[in-house]
Amino acid sequence: MIKLNRRDMLCLLGMAATTKIGAQSEEPPKLKGRIKQCCTRGILGKMPIVDFCRTIKSLGIVGIDLVGQADWPAIKDHGLSATMVPGAGTIKDGINNKAKQGQWLDEFRSNIPAASKFGWKRVIVMAGDREGLSDADGMENCAAVLKEAVKIAADHNVTICMELLNSKVNHPGYMCDKTAWGVELCKRVSSPYFKLLYDIYHMQIMEGDIIRTITENIEFIDHFHTAGNPGRRDLDEDQELFYPAIMRTIAKLTEQGKFNGYVAHEFTPKNGTDSLRQAVRLCDV
Repeated sequence: MIKLNRRDMLCLLGMAATTKIGAQSEEPPKLKGRIKQCCTRGILGKMPIVDFCRTIKSLGIVGIDLVGQADWPAIKDHGLSATMVPGAGTIKDGINNKAKQGQWLDEFRSNIPAASKFGWKRVIVMAGDREGLSDADGMENCAAVLKEAVKIAADHNVTICMELLNSKVNHPGYMCDKTAWGVELCKRVSSPYFKLLYDIYHMQIMEGDIIRTITENIEFIDHFHTAGNPGRRDLDEDQELFYPAIMRTIAKLTEQGKFNGYVAHEFTPKNGTDSLRQAVRLCDV
């Protein structure tokens, strides 16, 4: 049984009290701001980009993940950041596919300068499915592409982030499904311009031991995603992750100068904007 301290109880009570308050303006709430919070573009469905920007800004969110170039001008106009944009590869067909190494580098050559031109600092890359590849061979293929890609990234001061996904529930066959594999790839590439996107939901499914893993590997992590497990739903009492403690860990690492990235909410909300507001309040430790 989880014991809540006074700070956690106040956080949860405050979160509940604000659940029914509507977002009426772009004026953000007064948050502590120890965690730089953002969210994925699709978290509120197909809301038009201008409405989406106004809504999330009213919650205190400062950026948007997984957003294409067509939406970038509106994001900038609203004083927000595109915190994770396209780099190369897809979940199913990623940079472990040796036959497409030239294509992946072409995508990096196009997408990294485009991101830099707008001032965006992170692009996402996917390892791809195994498709019969061993972990060793897949890592070798990924490293070959990334060692060239980080040269482009360094020229534009952009970080390439590979996402850790679970292969147990959501993405069977995905190669970068363990922190240790991703960390070893970072060591082989050996560049500050390649790090990991650590998805807390996915790694809870594959490994658990979230706080220890984050703390021990923070030098290789540049971004986080959240969601409740099981179900990839709200960060509430119906799921098993205790986000206040996880966020305090990330905040502490930030204050120690070991992390300077964002935490992005990526879940399917039960109650639309109210669910997202609740997540923001819960993670504002």
